[in-house]
Amino acid sequence: MRHRPPRGTAVEAVLVTVLAGVLAGCTLPPADGTGPAASGAPAGQRPVATGAAPNQDVIALPEGGVDRALEDLPGIVRSVLERTGVPGAAVAVVHGGETVFAEGYGVRKLGEDEAVDTDTVFQIASLSKPVGATVVARQVSQGVVDWTTPVADLLPGFALADPWVSTHATIGDFYAHRTGLPMAAGDSLEDIGYDRGYIIDHLRYQPLDPFRASYGYANFGVTVGAEAVAAAAGTDWETLSEEQLYAPLGMDLTSSRHDDFLARENRAALHTRVADRRFEPLYERDADAQSPAGGVSSTVGDLSEWMKLVLASGTYAGGELVAEDALLPAISAQNTSFHPTAADQRAGHYGFGFGVGVQPGGRVDLSHSGAFSLGAATTVQMVPSADLGVVVLTNAGPVGAPEAVAAAFLDEVQFGYGVRDWVEAYGDATAGYYAPAGDLPGETPPADPAPAQPLSAYAGEYANGYYGTATVREEDGSLVLAVGPGGGTVYALEHWDGDTFAFTPRGENAPQGSLSSVVFTGGAEATSMTVDFFRTRTGDLGTWRRAD
Repeated sequence: MRHRPPRGTAVEAVLVTVLAGVLAGCTLPPADGTGPAASGAPAGQRPVATGAAPNQDVIALPEGGVDRALEDLPGIVRSVLERTGVPGAAVAVVHGGETVFAEGYGVRKLGEDEAVDTDTVFQIASLSKPVGATVVARQVSQGVVDWTTPVADLLPGFALADPWVSTHATIGDFYAHRTGLPMAAGDSLEDIGYDRGYIIDHLRYQPLDPFRASYGYANFGVTVGAEAVAAAAGTDWETLSEEQLYAPLGMDLTSSRHDDFLARENRAALHTRVADRRFEPLYERDADAQSPAGGVSSTVGDLSEWMKLVLASGTYAGGELVAEDALLPAISAQNTSFHPTAADQRAGHYGFGFGVGVQPGGRVDLSHSGAFSLGAATTVQMVPSADLGVVVLTNAGPVGAPEAVAAAFLDEVQFGYGVRDWVEAYGDATAGYYAPAGDLPGETPPADPAPAQPLSAYAGEYANGYYGTATVREEDGSLVLAVGPGGGTVYALEHWDGDTFAFTPRGENAPQGSLSSVVFTGGAEATSMTVDFFRTRTGDLGTWRRAD
């Protein structure tokens, strides 16, 4: 048996880093003189569009580049869907304060005829983060909170592992993933059925990385920040989002409640990747526990209105909805999300809920991707200097399809041609998300295993401060492990070798082929068990002690 580093993350928890890393590896296409020559530009050289300050200078866009890119966009989408096998997508583009493109492609669910259109509601996964950050920015505008407000001032009793960090970590710290919480902290609690309150309360068990000197993308870190804002506003997060953002923007098909998504007749089903890289509609994903970070459902039409607000620095329909100085910190670099691995690479950064990067032509890019391995993938990219944004929603697990569409479109806008094969680039970048979890994938059970103790030696209740009580019981001559609230998540245990058993994890963090050990210790009556699938990167939270 070999121990692999615990997966410890939902797919949505790392897509922003992938996006930053892939873009950081891009190189500027060779100069071809396309576009109008800027004043003083030598003949045959790429023109530079100068800004009010030198750090706003960028490569000028080719004349008519946006229009040509819009003409090519349907072909780009169809090609990406064909190559990846993704069954459906919706795409919208905002430019100059107007929605200049909005179309649906493919079907809402494989095996059925209903087509995706611009009113099809998708689960947008981690695209919820920048949307939610805009809700926070509006509360900052109204003086309800500030990005620098300590969360502990608003959530009595909230604590992390370090008392000083507990009292000093701010709303902005949680939205920038710089509190020290490790990547995906709390996700495994959600997987086994715990609600938002339990998960937030138990983050105190997570060992911390350095405060404000680390980047740990954590859905429930963002959720903590959002809950603090909602508490300050005197309401719940879902209502606050609806009243402060969705209703003012006319986002009538957008919600932060899973029940609202299920009530939509025109909604996209999730499609998870199975053998032979096919997709099938096998699962549902209720992300209410982490709603501020991954539980929004929306359409490309609604998200176009939100992009207009962001690109206009908080102005919408001629009036100020969010103060510019409240929004700017969210869309500015606050933390490093991708550290270069070569001297000529650009770094990736994260603001408050927004990915912040630089396009090959020098233009600031605001972005975020989201995904559920159970069957959704989304992305948004906005280029403020071009007053341009594109959003892509798909109904299949992450294979880089939405990112490939957005990147190919922006290539056409900025350079007049494709820089690289983005399907291949993002396909390679996302391939690791389907690696099986646990320590036993690919392992062969011993041909002559040591015998187990009588099953009664393992049965009983086991205590764990983070995961709660686990019950091991004998059923029909075999063992089962029950975890989560009320023991509602049950795994069948198969004998592996001696006091080691194996089980197949399932859910958002367990791709096909996952297999984990459960190791009991204590001899004739087990006194503890360690479940590899529930181990954590920065500490061993996966050990339970006998409690009965």
